[in-house]
Order: sequence, then structure tokens, then C-alpha cells
Amino acid sequence: MEYPNAVIFILDAGGTGFKFSVMHNAHEIIEPFTIPSVAPTLEEVLKKIIDGFHQCEEKCGSKATAISFSFPGPADYPNGIIGDLANLPTFRGGVALKQMLENEFNVPVFINNDGDLFAYGEALGGLLPEVNALLEQQGNPKRYKNLLGVTLGTGFGAGIVIDKVLLRGDNSAGGEINRMRNPLYSNTSAEDSLSIRAVRRVYAREAGIIFDAAPEPFDIYKIAKGDTEGDKEAAIKAWDEMAIALADVLANAITLIDGLVVIGGGLSGAWPMFMPRLIEKMNEPFTDFNGNELSRMEINAFNLMEPDAMIKFTEAKGKMIKVPFSDQEVWYDPHKNIGVAVTKLGTSSAVAIGAYAYAIHQLGLR
Repeated sequence: MEYPNAVIFILDAGGTGFKFSVMHNAHEIIEPFTIPSVAPTLEEVLKKIIDGFHQCEEKCGSKATAISFSFPGPADYPNGIIGDLANLPTFRGGVALKQMLENEFNVPVFINNDGDLFAYGEALGGLLPEVNALLEQQGNPKRYKNLLGVTLGTGFGAGIVIDKVLLRGDNSAGGEINRMRNPLYSNTSAEDSLSIRAVRRVYAREAGIIFDAAPEPFDIYKIAKGDTEGDKEAAIKAWDEMAIALADVLANAITLIDGLVVIGGGLSGAWPMFMPRLIEKMNEPFTDFNGNELSRMEINAFNLMEPDAMIKFTEAKGKMIKVPFSDQEVWYDPHKNIGVAVTKLGTSSAVAIGAYAYAIHQLGLR
């Protein structure tokens, strides 16, 4: 994934900040910097973006080969037109961001959703190659090609990679997992139980306090662990409710995708509080009308954050079987397993790698 002549300018855009970086040979060559994204007018927000990329030029001492970055949706990503954004309210009616930047910098510009680029980065340089390397070390011929990447933070997002190809969808809406139905509150979206505000809301409800008085998720995590004073039962309930909602959404999604799952975003750091329950619920069977159990998924989910589970997941489990009417033998593994893990690259780094790799691919350099 190293291309010595390509210098890619990167932006990870959010509702409160624009984080800029530059990648060369698949490595960041400047210290990432952030410009606040809030401004009273669209023109001022756009000038912040232009100024940020000009600062990238100054800091790395080079012109860009291409610009590649994540930006919130809704959007027409292939054409680089941003729609009406909740977190950046000055964007209304369609903003031709790609063409504006191509006019300014005279280089190709590629824009994607952050969930898409997170998944792409993890598929090319994160969880997917790591698991496949461990499979090889254990003498297991199994290899994984597909990945679902989800982000838990201010919102709930996702991206899907199928055999190294990023799924975009015909309407730039592939992987919009946040619009799945909430299994706990059926009149709401999944995001209402899978976000920062959701964790705080459940804690406030269980603790009998108003939402504005609820701690931030990191503090709720510490309370649940017993490291900080607070309502421990309410904190545990907040993470448990998130785990139950996430398990249902992931089980539905991975039934269609059949691949590894990697979790990123600000809430992913609390995985010790929600991952065991998440895996338990993903593997919990259905019960049919006759009282018989039926597997929730055709596949079995493993918690890859547990070293013993990772070893069991990657070890060779199959056997050689005879080919009828011949002396040949072939390998057969009847086990159908997928693994769930938290990003080890870090969400921002995975997004940057995904943005870099996507630009390289679109430029025809691979």
C-alpha cells in the first residue's frame, strides 16, 4: 500500500472540528491538526476547509496528488455534493464540495462517509489482515475477505468492505446502519440507543437525574468499573442496554455480510463493559412456536478481544475428507465463525488509511 510519488491530503470532518493530515507511502508525514468547524455562515465553513488544505501544503512542503476525506452525510459522495447536515447546519440544499476543492487545488478530490473509510482502513491495514496473519500462523487455511466496520460516538455509522471493495451503494447509502429499527424502542432508530447521548440518557433515567446532569460516557464507564463514585447500577445498565441494541443490529447486518466486525468511535474504548454481553446476545438462539431453539445466526460470533477466544477462533479446526471414487482428499471445515473486535489502529488512523487507500485506488495506482 506504499506509493512513493503519491501525496494525499486527508480530512476527517465532524460537527465540531476538521482534522487535517497528509499521507505519503501510507504514513502520516505531518502532525495532524484540527480547525474548529463551527461558523455562522456556509462561506466561512468552506473557507476553513480550503485554509486547512493550504496549511497541509505549507506543513508538508508539497502539492497534493489528490485530496481524500470523510464528510458527514447525507451526501452524493461520488459527485461530492453534501446535503442537509444535522451537525453542520450551514450546509443546506446541496453544496458542491468536490468541485469547489478541485477548482481551488487542481487535483482529484474524493469524499466518503467516515464509517466507509473506517471500514476500508480496517480491511486493508487493520483487523482483517491481522486475523488472516494469525490464521496463517496457526496453519489454518481459512481466510476472511469481508468486513463490517461500525462507529459508536456522537452518532452510529458503518461501512462494508467485500473482498477489498468498498460498498458504496447506488445512492451513496450503503452501510447506513443507523437507520435500522431500534430493537428496544421500536418507534426509534438504532442510533437512539447506540450513541453518546444514548448512554447518558439511560444513565440519567436509571439514576433518577435529568439528562444534563448525566456524566460523559468515559465517566459512566469508570463508574461501572467502580473506579469513580456514582450510581454503579445505572452505569452498568447504560452499557448493558447499548450491548443489547448493538447485538441485534450487528446480528441482522452480519447475517447478510458474513464477515468480521470491527468497532470504532469514542464509545469503543468501553468495550470491557459491553463486549461480553454483546457476544452473548448475538449468539443467543431464537425459540420457535414449538419451543425448539434455532441459532440466532447461521454463524457463531467470537469476542476477539479475549486472547483465548482469538486463539480458538484462528486455530485449525477442519479435517481432510476423501473425494468419492478417488484417492484424493480435500480440506473441510464445517465451522462457520465470525469475530468481533475493537479497532487497534484507532478510529482516526483507520479513517486516514482508508482515505489514502481509496484515493490510491481511484487514481489507478494499484
